[in-house]
Amino acid sequence: MAALNVTLLVLYLGFMAVVALRFSRPSAMRDGEDFVLAGRSLSTTVLGATMLATFVGSGSIIGGANFVYTYGPIAGMFFFAGTLIGILCLLILVTRVRTGGFRTVPELFQDRYGTAARYIGTVMIIIAFVGITAYQFTGAGYIISLMAPVSETQGAVVAAALITVLSMSGGLKSVAWTDAISSVLVVLGLFVCLIYLFATDVGGIGGYVDRLDPALSTVTGGLPPLALLGYFLPVFLLILGDQNMHQRLSAARDSRTAVRATLLFFGGALLMITPIVLLASTSSFLLPDIEADTAVLALAGGDLTPPVVGGLLLVGAFALIVTTGSSYLLTSSANVVYDLVFLRRPERAGGRLGVAVGRSSVLLLAVLAFVMVQFFPTVLELQMYAYTMYGAALTPVILAALFWRRAGAVSAVATIVVGGAVTVAWEVSGRASELNSVVVSLPAALATLVVTALLFPRRVAPADEPAAA
Repeated sequence: MAALNVTLLVLYLGFMAVVALRFSRPSAMRDGEDFVLAGRSLSTTVLGATMLATFVGSGSIIGGANFVYTYGPIAGMFFFAGTLIGILCLLILVTRVRTGGFRTVPELFQDRYGTAARYIGTVMIIIAFVGITAYQFTGAGYIISLMAPVSETQGAVVAAALITVLSMSGGLKSVAWTDAISSVLVVLGLFVCLIYLFATDVGGIGGYVDRLDPALSTVTGGLPPLALLGYFLPVFLLILGDQNMHQRLSAARDSRTAVRATLLFFGGALLMITPIVLLASTSSFLLPDIEADTAVLALAGGDLTPPVVGGLLLVGAFALIVTTGSSYLLTSSANVVYDLVFLRRPERAGGRLGVAVGRSSVLLLAVLAFVMVQFFPTVLELQMYAYTMYGAALTPVILAALFWRRAGAVSAVATIVVGGAVTVAWEVSGRASELNSVVVSLPAALATLVVTALLFPRRVAPADEPAAA
């Protein structure tokens, strides 16, 4: 099996390298907008697939699988409902996001709140997205250790190198196309494994229901409702304000393409989430003594699946994680380019210099992500921290910028600071293991936003209000 896995892994790596080289040519990468927004040229299929592969990554196939294995499939669907409901809510944002034409979220902050909010927002985004990139390194490293005779740390180094190269080479053009191809591979691997296991080891749906632990068949899986909400909110909030999603909506050919791609994203998410939930919960009785993080991936080993099925699952999972990591690394580099280095001279970011700085920042951020991952023992813990840092501190401010003209600079800065500070304080206190920090930090951020907006309203002329159409 090891030889087959290595062969499949090498074939995948080789194919990704070919795609990266194709889009790294000077003719395909003329300026900074090509690097960050793919020249605003993405079609419905490619856009929907890259949105899917970007958001459903290590946090789903490892972190989400951990949750399902521990608390059961019904609670797991509530966990993943944050993604599905968030995608539907994105449909409301399409027109406003595209009307602004911003390349990064801090550019939106500059337009609505001023320079201070832009700087603070940039720092918070980079912290959160480096965290998200970090647990892609961990997840991909673990998969490589299952497929080849290397340690998890060595695998993480290989994964980090691949993710970094994909991000540096062709920017969003190469990332989007590798995402589209990887999405097909992921869905194929998940469903082939699911069908095989249910036909051989599980005994169909009836066998699945009979063998599932009754404690895992409850609605909450034994979690208090507030704790369950603490797992739903981070994912939901992230997808609403995720700079990746906003950039991809802006990268569409037109608004109609963006709407269709978002609907495709929803359908694809259902196709990925369903087998992840079923496989992880199946693992709870087929493999009751494994680490929860490995609930799906462990099914590829041992005697449960033949080498071809197990190898396909592992390569699909690896592809999913690589595409997510490259997307978050790429979008973080856009913040360095447009919101830090060329903030005062934006015209210089539009040419080859912008591409060069973007590629250099990808490398720097990848190193930071690799360092960060050493401080969190599980993917799920790092996932909840990163999602909450973004969702509680930034998403309320992003939505206010798009929909609530009363919120001004004071509100934006105060909300970002309070949301981020409460998240960090709760994590440092050690209480996040009992109740995720979002349950505390989101109310604090929302209260700050509302109170400061009422006390210090933004005063603008009616013409400054964003267009509603």
